[in-house]
Amino acid sequence: MNPSTILFLTLAPLLWAGNAIVGRMVHELVPPITLNFLRWAIALVILLPLAGPIFHRDSSLWRHWRRFALLGLLGIGMYNALQYLALQSSTPINVTLVAAGMPVWMMLTGWMFFGARISRRQICGAILSISGVVLVLARGELNHLLELRLVAGDMFMILATIAWSLYSWLLTRSTEPVELRANWASFLLAQVAFGAIWSGLFAGGEWLLAPQQIHWGWPLFAALMYVAIGPAVIAFRCWGAGVQRAGPSVAAFFSNLTPLFAALMSSAFLGELPRLYHGAAFLLIVGGIVVSSRRV
Repeated sequence: MNPSTILFLTLAPLLWAGNAIVGRMVHELVPPITLNFLRWAIALVILLPLAGPIFHRDSSLWRHWRRFALLGLLGIGMYNALQYLALQSSTPINVTLVAAGMPVWMMLTGWMFFGARISRRQICGAILSISGVVLVLARGELNHLLELRLVAGDMFMILATIAWSLYSWLLTRSTEPVELRANWASFLLAQVAFGAIWSGLFAGGEWLLAPQQIHWGWPLFAALMYVAIGPAVIAFRCWGAGVQRAGPSVAAFFSNLTPLFAALMSSAFLGELPRLYHGAAFLLIVGGIVVSSRRV
């Protein structure tokens, strides 16, 4: 760990928290699925000059297109679209706190589909983290659980975390050539290209199912440039570099800075002040991750 590594691992959650804030700010200007498509279409254009040769006819990408199509579906087409859908009815604080239970879903996904073993310590950590997520879903009042007062956004975010968990486990099952993984831009572009196709198909379905309207203007243009450059390209690059230096176990703790940054930004830009139960949920989620990540 050194200052540059810490900067990389802190900047990515900061940008991802900003993604939730911006998604909430423009939720009345552009449909959520369309926002996801526009975001990744712009990111695709940005990445093309950096790794365009991977689309050459003799590129090894085409021998592994099914894998990248699946990665693009889960990590880009589904996760981000579901997050923007969640922000239509839920707040950035709630969305990022629900997403902070990601390590628990990763553990369960690994156990169910990839043969990963679960230790007793991980189970204890999972109980703590799930308690934090439940506290958010209940809005700090236990009677809400009995009344099942869940907004659609919370459920969309749970589905998003499951999609991201599958995506993350698939990343560990590497089958593509080294040259595709060696260059971060090439590896990301291969996913973005297929993810943009999925996003475009989903956006088309959104427009077919219900009349849509986009309110073009400088606020939307500025938002699109931010979500395409910051959370998509820069954050992925910083996170990849930070994980390579510090390892995934250490990096996981930094990912839980996202709800903290989201709470601060919500207060500053949206006037949505964090509640006491948000702080309690954050401590439970982080405590669960600390317990499950400790080694005997």
